[in-house]
Amino acid sequence: MHSFDVVVIGAGAAGLFCAGVAGQLGLKVLVLDHSEKVAEKIRISGGGRSNFTNMDVSAANFLGENPRFAKSALSRYTPNDFIALIKKHGIAFHEKHKGQLFCDRSAEDLIAMLLAECAAGGVERWQPCGVRFIRFLASSPHGKSASSYEIDSDRGTIHCATVVIATGGLSIPKIGATDFGYRIAKQFALPLIPPRPALVPLTFDEAAWAPFADLSGLSLPVDIATGSKKTSMAFREDLLFTHRGLSGPGVLQISSYWAEGTPIRLNLAPGTPVAQHLADAKTQSRKRIANELAGIVPARLADTWVAQGSVWGHDWQRPVNEASDKALTALADRLSRWEITPTGTEGYRKAEVTSGGVDTKALSSQTMESRQPGLYFVGEVVDVTGWLGGYNFQWAWSSGFACAHGIAGRLM
Repeated sequence: MHSFDVVVIGAGAAGLFCAGVAGQLGLKVLVLDHSEKVAEKIRISGGGRSNFTNMDVSAANFLGENPRFAKSALSRYTPNDFIALIKKHGIAFHEKHKGQLFCDRSAEDLIAMLLAECAAGGVERWQPCGVRFIRFLASSPHGKSASSYEIDSDRGTIHCATVVIATGGLSIPKIGATDFGYRIAKQFALPLIPPRPALVPLTFDEAAWAPFADLSGLSLPVDIATGSKKTSMAFREDLLFTHRGLSGPGVLQISSYWAEGTPIRLNLAPGTPVAQHLADAKTQSRKRIANELAGIVPARLADTWVAQGSVWGHDWQRPVNEASDKALTALADRLSRWEITPTGTEGYRKAEVTSGGVDTKALSSQTMESRQPGLYFVGEVVDVTGWLGGYNFQWAWSSGFACAHGIAGRLM
């Protein structure tokens, strides 16, 4: 029979970090994972360099049924705290865009750091090792805590005082994502917010998208928004056209707020007075409308856009000086207020994270302990979803830190 203070299930960002902190606080820690590899999401993130945090993090950068739940953990372990750890390990990094921090060399440096922190805490790691069942026992064999668990694993039965679920969400199943964390929550009667893909490309009806499919690969900055009144959200980020729909940072950001059956709104020329530009061109130019429009947006988009004029009830295939004021106004309006309704998303296979998860109403924001004594949830499995740009990794570090300290306070 194996005995530990803490068993962390999931060797990803949140799990490894929590384990390392807990071990260095003096706890006997075991990490289990069904995969042979650790931290695959770190390994593939940020183009292989891992956008490991953001310089400007607050609860406003997160969503969920209660976004303010993240505030406590984020304040206790900040981006500056993690940056200090990165520097301690001699990992070079840089700021790329809007406070986003990346490793200079490789995400492998970050993974090596997490494993070194675990080693410094004497953390034991079993991989690959599946978990078959978790049982709650009424009394603790340690005598340290009122809670005790027995875990049936592929490598034998384990006794522990506390269990940390750090198994993530459903996004990117090819690297091992499963619903294990949600199943454990259900087993112990903890409420769940229905999970769905987040930070994910949007798709459109094939026939309706056909005129824009040839724009695949085209990228440009846009204003993108969805929702109305209290539910509205907007970003200014780059957009990428794909064969099936829209991707790029702006679309990934808005996808977390988009509701099925509702439109998104796009300004394809943000910060440009399109109507005034076309009105001035009408009095000064004999160029075709597409050529004038190409001074505002990429030429490929301009050509595709004016070709759609007939579909939208206007003739834009003519010199700008021959166009009616009504037609030019309609063109400017359509370009700066394009409203289109996605039919869906690219799903978990392309989603960077999963929104939804274990309802924060059932968790302590200070320790991440659930209403089930001695059972903790950290990272993506919780209903806390960050924006694109390093926020979800910061949530992994912050929730893992809060959890480790919460367990130490409980057991020591």
